[in-house]
Order: sequence, then C-alpha cells, then structure tokens
Amino acid sequence: MKRRRGAASEPGCLRAWAAESQALAGRWQAAQCSGPDGAAAREVRLQRSGFGELLLRMRGLPAALPTLPLELTVLYNSLLFTMGASNSAIEGEAEGIHQGLLRVLEACGACGQDLSTEELWQKVLQEVTAEELQAPLHRLGALQAAWWLAASRLGSTAGLFRLLSNAEDPGTARCPKAENELLSLLKAWRVPAEGASLPLVQSIEDLKEILCTAAAFLQGLQELEAGNFPTALSLLQEAAGGFCSKSVLAQIYTCLGCCAQRMGKPQTALQHLKRALQVDFQCLPALSHVAAVYHKLGETDAELQALALLYEALGKNPPAAASSSPYFLIRTELLVHTPILASLLRRRHPSEVKYLLAQRCLQDGRVADAVEHYLDFLALLQEGLQQQVPLDGGSALPRIPEVFLEAASALEQAGRYQDAITVCEEVISRTTDLIPQKLREEERLEQPECPSPEAGLAGGLLSQKKESLCCLTWRAAGYLHQGWAWAELGQSKEAITQFSRCLGDLLRAQLYGSGVEPTENLLPEVEVLQKIRLLSLIGRGVQFLELGRHKEALLDFQHGWQISPGDPAATSYLVQALWKLNRKQEAAAHWQKLSQSCPGEDREQEGQGRPFPLYLVSCLKQATFPHSESLARSIQDYLRTTNQDPLS
Repeated sequence: MKRRRGAASEPGCLRAWAAESQALAGRWQAAQCSGPDGAAAREVRLQRSGFGELLLRMRGLPAALPTLPLELTVLYNSLLFTMGASNSAIEGEAEGIHQGLLRVLEACGACGQDLSTEELWQKVLQEVTAEELQAPLHRLGALQAAWWLAASRLGSTAGLFRLLSNAEDPGTARCPKAENELLSLLKAWRVPAEGASLPLVQSIEDLKEILCTAAAFLQGLQELEAGNFPTALSLLQEAAGGFCSKSVLAQIYTCLGCCAQRMGKPQTALQHLKRALQVDFQCLPALSHVAAVYHKLGETDAELQALALLYEALGKNPPAAASSSPYFLIRTELLVHTPILASLLRRRHPSEVKYLLAQRCLQDGRVADAVEHYLDFLALLQEGLQQQVPLDGGSALPRIPEVFLEAASALEQAGRYQDAITVCEEVISRTTDLIPQKLREEERLEQPECPSPEAGLAGGLLSQKKESLCCLTWRAAGYLHQGWAWAELGQSKEAITQFSRCLGDLLRAQLYGSGVEPTENLLPEVEVLQKIRLLSLIGRGVQFLELGRHKEALLDFQHGWQISPGDPAATSYLVQALWKLNRKQEAAAHWQKLSQSCPGEDREQEGQGRPFPLYLVSCLKQATFPHSESLARSIQDYLRTTNQDPLS
C-alpha cells in the first residue's frame, strides 16, 4: 500500500506536538495521585479539553505516516479522558476511533468511507503493514473493545481480537474449544513492541486487565440470565480474580451468591454474599440477598437480623469513597451495566425494608414487633412515600390499602381493636369513591383469537374492571375487620352493622349470581371476595347467636356453607345453629359428613389454590369454630340415645 508523506511530517511540527502531548500527560500523572475527589477529578475535564484541541490541530493537516503514531497516541489519550469525564463508555460509539482509522487509510493512499467500524478494522489490520503503526493500532483496538464491551457486543469484541492476534502472530488466534474464546484471545493478546516510548495516561497493561475482568463479568451475567449456572459461576469466579475496585469486587461476589442461590446451594450463596459485605459493606444489595436466603431457609431470626441491619445502614449517609491511586480513566464499572446486574444490585428504599420487617414479623406471629413496624411504615407513608418509591414489579411493597389492612390485622391480634377500626376506616374512606355503583360479573371480557380494533379497548376495560374489583375487595375487607374488632369489644350490634355493610358491597357487585364463572384474569380477586363473604357470614352469624337470634344465625351459616361446603368452620357453625334450634337430626347428619372427611383434606385443597392475602389471616383465625370437642360429645351422646352409629 502506498504511503503518503506531507507537510505535516516536518520535524519541527512533530517535535512541538510531541512536547505538548508529553506535557499534558505529565500534568495528569502529577494530578492523579490526589485521587478522584481531589485534583484528579478536575484535571480530567481539563485534560480532555487539552488533548482534544491538540488532536484537532493535528487533524487539520493531511494525514501523514510520520505523524500517525503520535496522532493515534493523542487520540488514545483523548478518548480515555472522554470516557473518564462522562463516566460512560456508551455515549457515542467512539466516533474518534472511526475517524482515526480513516486517517490511517488516507495516509496509506486508501479509503474506507462507506465501511462500518468492524469492516474498517478488518481492512486496516489486514492491509496496513507499517511497523510503526502496529502498537498504536493495537492500543486503539483495546479502546474499541472497551466501547463494544460496554454495549455488550461480545461477538464484535472477539472478532476484533482475532484480527489483532492474526496481525501479530497467526498462530495465537486459535484456542482450545473447551476454553472461553474471548477470554483466551484477550489473555493471549500482546501489543507489538515499538521504538520510542510515547506518553500514555493509562497503561495498556492495566487496560488489558480491565478488559479481561469486564469480559468475564459480562459473560457470567449473560450465562446467569440464561440459566446456565455452572458456566456463570466459573466466569464470575474468573472475574472475581481480576483487576477491579473493591466496590466492583463486592458486586461480583453478590452475583456469585445469587448464582449459587439459584443453583439450590444456599450455604454457598451465604458465603459469597458475606464475602461481598466483607469487601465492601456499602454493597447493601448483598445484605438484602442475605435476608432472602435466610427467608428461603426458614431461619426467621437471622432474616430479621439481616433486614434490621439493612434498614439501619440505609438510614445512614454512606462514607465518602476512599481515594485511589492511580486513578483509572477506564474502569470495570464503566463497562458493565446490564439490566440483570441492575436488577441484582437494586438498592431497596428504607420503607421497603421496614415493610418487609413488618410483614415477616406478622407472618411469624411476632405481633408486638409487627405492630411497631407497621406503624413506623404508616408514618413514612404520611411523609409522601408513594412519591419516593416506584411501586413496580421489583418493589417489595404491595398496594397501599393492603398494607393498611395488614396493619389492622396486626393491631387486632395485639388486642388494639379500636386502633384497628380507625385504620380500616382510612381504607374505607379512600376506596369508596373509586368503586362504581354496579359491577356485573356476567359482563365477561374475553380476548378475541385474532387481533381486532376492539382488542385494546377490551384490555383497557378488563384492567379497569380489575382495579374496581381490587378497590371493592379492600373496602369489603375493611368492613370485615371492623366487624371482628367490634365483636371482640363486645359490641355485637355494631359488629353486625359492619358485617352487613361488607355483605352489601358483595351483593351489589353481583359476583355470585347466575353461576357465571369469572374470567381467568379476574379469578384471584373473585376468590378473595368469596372468602371475605364467607368470613362475614360466619362473623355476623356468630353475633346473632350471641344475641339469641338463632334463626338469623342459621340463615347466615347456611349461606356460608353453600359458598364453601367443605369448610370446617362453616359446617361446624351450621351444626351448632341447627343444634340450638333443636333440629338435632339435621345437625347430626352434617356433623357425620364433616367427621367422615379426611383430616387435613380441606387444607390440602386450599394449599393447591392461590394463597389468601396476609391481611385475611387474622380473620381466618377468628372464624375458627371454638367448641368442636363439646359439640362433638353432645352429638355423639344424641346418636347413642337414638341407637344410631355415631360414625355411620
């Protein structure tokens, strides 16, 4: 290929540019020792401008072979500062590299204006043989690899290093099939030797180590996302032994912990996660994952301790990052920022952790602690929590009315019935205006088999109907909790009023008429509403019994039994009401059917369906029939006196 020599090759001009480049690099070396929080951070912006201006002056003249090694070195330094100043390797696709390669072809009497960056690299590395350009081109190739790794273009990166390896030594391009090709190429790559040493603001040796670490980290994350856990584990372990800061090392150990957890190795996961915290305690996502592992293991004490530490740490201002020397312009963290990494390292809001503490305590029966945490959470809510935390799929927070209802459930179990009533009143008042006058379950919304203009409208209506059902569920649950709370306070008439309001909501919704099955999308809400109706009927029936209104109680228990014929509480209360009305034969018949059912059968059936919300657990406990043994003895005595087999 023909080489061009022009006016720009005059020794005086070249010496001046080299001296200026040397001065800029020397100033950077002096400033970087003060760390990123001192002069180095400010110097990055100044140096970016200085090298950029020098590069523009060099490119103002025709490309010439004698100046190209210096020009490519200035370009290398300039791009390093561009990346360091922006803290990103994605903004623009290193257009400067593309222009630099075109300048190389121009100096050699060729062109490549219509070529893509990958095609341009192939042409340059295959056709440009000038020995003095090999080292600068390899350094520029390392920068191109950094940009491509940051864009997760692993295939392009591997292709580039194949070309670089072939350009240096055709025998080094091959690697055993069992090895990771990209890592093998990176490790085998060497920058060709050059004569005069030109000033570099970041050594190529350091950059190579960072590329190897980033490549292993990125591929490990890809394999983790794809579910190839053994391969992911191997690559992440490779990255952990690489060249990176403590914060990145802690992130890698966190990913190793998540990988081990998904492999069903919780103890190994805990080891990796604890190692992450030892390296950098500010890696709080690792502590969040520790709590999740303990939750899976059923170790509630350890889980609550981890959550408490996490909440405390989130409330503190993190200490200033320690200065590092030297200050690297290209760092592993600039090259690795994938969606799965963002998901694994999502930093929880303190309110999410406070809610988890409340929820876990309530689930574990630690009622006093649950009440304290729920009240703290509600206080945070008053400070505008909904503006601080996006309630997306990644958040631990349920819908806000459900949190209120869970708090009411905790207050009831703690014996704070009046407070529970007040909390439920907040739910009722806030949801009342959101519920339409009439919800018709028989107006089923089914998606058509083929797309149609009406499909989007149907989906919108379905979503609107689902939201209305949610609001109805929350308000009905509020009345349900108030009914049980008034009952515990001995106010039977007030309790009956609240249970009746709950049932009135459900009847107006017409969710149980004409035997129409709900759509699949609405099924969870309908199942919860059915359970709320059953619990309200039992609750109101119990209060009727307290007031001696046995016939009204019997009607409620009969309706409850029709909703859920296999429910032990519904059947037991029905038997009791029949017994009190001296309808002993009917009572005995229902009792015998209940006795003949397999122990635990109903629990098994319930376990196969969807779990009910946490806020209903206290109501389920309150609806449990308390007189099973005494009622059973009475019925057995009755059956013996009438010469009937108690078990027939």
